[in-house]
Amino acid sequence: MIRHGFILLTFCTTLLGCAIAPAQERRPIAWDGLGQDPNRRPNRPHIPHIAKRHATNPVPAANDPNRERERVLGTLRPYSEAWWAVHDEIEAENDRQLGTKLVICPGCVQASPAGADVTGSIR
Repeated sequence: MIRHGFILLTFCTTLLGCAIAPAQERRPIAWDGLGQDPNRRPNRPHIPHIAKRHATNPVPAANDPNRERERVLGTLRPYSEAWWAVHDEIEAENDRQLGTKLVICPGCVQASPAGADVTGSIR
């Protein structure tokens, strides 16, 4: 009976230790940008140097160069050489548009030193 009590006491103490973590050791939670920011506490002041990015209105369809290409793609025989050429142009334009929208902060990407082995070898 004492053995079971000791095991129960140890288990409860362990759970209690996990539940009472100091506030300064709290790490940020990954946030997808939807809803309320789980990392922002009500008593935490707003950090002005981190600006939120707002979605802009999409480019009107009239300025979309892929619209005409997709129309032409529909008239071509699927998987022919001409079809693949137009398909590759559409994919290249989509990649270019994505590259203009994609922003990676310079502090998030670590540059490897010149001449360093970047193959992922453990040696």
